[in-house]
Amino acid sequence: MTANLQNPIFTDETKAREWLEARVWPNGPVCPHCGSTGEDVTALQGKAHRSGLYQCAGCREQFTVTVKTVFERSKIPLSKWLAALFLLTASKKGVSAHQVHRSLGISYKSSWFMMHRLREAMRTGGLLPDMGGSGQVVEADETYFGMIPKDEIMPRAIGHGKKKVGKRAGIRRPAYRAVFALVERGGKARTFHIAQADQNTVHAIMKANVTKETRVHTDESGIYNIAPWHFEKHETVKHSAKEYVRYTNEFSFPDGKRNIVTTNTVEGYFSIFKRGMKGVYQHCDEKHLHRYLAEFDFRYNTRTALGFNDLMRAEALAEGIKGKRLTYRRPHKITQPSAD
Repeated sequence: MTANLQNPIFTDETKAREWLEARVWPNGPVCPHCGSTGEDVTALQGKAHRSGLYQCAGCREQFTVTVKTVFERSKIPLSKWLAALFLLTASKKGVSAHQVHRSLGISYKSSWFMMHRLREAMRTGGLLPDMGGSGQVVEADETYFGMIPKDEIMPRAIGHGKKKVGKRAGIRRPAYRAVFALVERGGKARTFHIAQADQNTVHAIMKANVTKETRVHTDESGIYNIAPWHFEKHETVKHSAKEYVRYTNEFSFPDGKRNIVTTNTVEGYFSIFKRGMKGVYQHCDEKHLHRYLAEFDFRYNTRTALGFNDLMRAEALAEGIKGKRLTYRRPHKITQPSAD
C-alpha cells in the first residue's frame, strides 16, 4: 500500500481518469446509455469540452467514465475517490469515515456518503453461482451484532410480577440483529442480515445458495435440523461440550485430505467482522448493516489466500462501480408542483 500511495492517480485528475477508464472500459469506451462501442463513440477534444468527455453516435448522448456509476455527479475530485477506494480495500477491518475525512481533507458528511457509495460498489448483485459442490465443505453459522430499536424488541415476561418488556406486542424479533453466514472452506463467503435466525429462514437461504452435493458443517443449533434432508451430508460440532474440531477417518475429498468437522472458518470470518465493526466503525444503524456486510464479504472474497493483492482488490472494486447509484435525493421528499 505504501508504494501504491506514490501513484500519480492520487494527485493528477487526468491520470486518475485514465486509470479508471482502463478498468471500467478494458476494451475501449462503451456508451452507458445505449451500449454502443468502437467507431460509434468519439472523444470530444475541443477547447469547449472537458477532458474525458465522449459522444455516442447511436443515441447522441454525451458521457464520461463516471456516468451510471457510484461516482456520477460527484463534486469530489476523482483522485480523492481513488484514494478512498484504495484505503478501503487495503484495510483488512475497514477504515472509518472520520479517518477518510481527516486524511483526504474533505467534510465528514462527504466522506461518510463516499464510503457508503463504495460499499454499494462492493455489493454483488444478480444471480450468484451456488456454493460448494461434490467433495466441498460449506460452513454455516449465525451471530448477532447490535441491538434493534427498543420498540421492536420481542415482548417477554420478567421478574415475579411477569411484567412485559417490549412496547409493541405484535412484534416478534429478538433484541439483537441476526447475521447468517455461509463460508466455503478455502473459498468465498456470503452473509445475510436476517430479521430472525430461525429454522425456516436459515433453511431457505442454504437451499438457495448451496448445491445439494455439498457437505455442510454447523454447530449443534436446532435451526440446522432440516439440513440433512437437502445436502449430501450434515455434520456438526458440539460447542456445548467444548468440541470445536473433530477429525474423521474419511478421505473422500479430491485433494486427498482428511475430513475435518469444524466451524472455525466461518467463526474466523465473524471474528474479522466484529473486530472491524466494534473497533473501527463502532456505530451502525440497522438499515446500513447489509452494506457493511457486503464490504467484509468483498475483502474476504478477494483476500491474499485467493491470490489477490491490494492493487488487484482495488481494481476489482473499480470494476464493480458500474450500474450502481446512491443519491442524496429522496424521491418521497421531492415536492410536487402545485395544481396552479
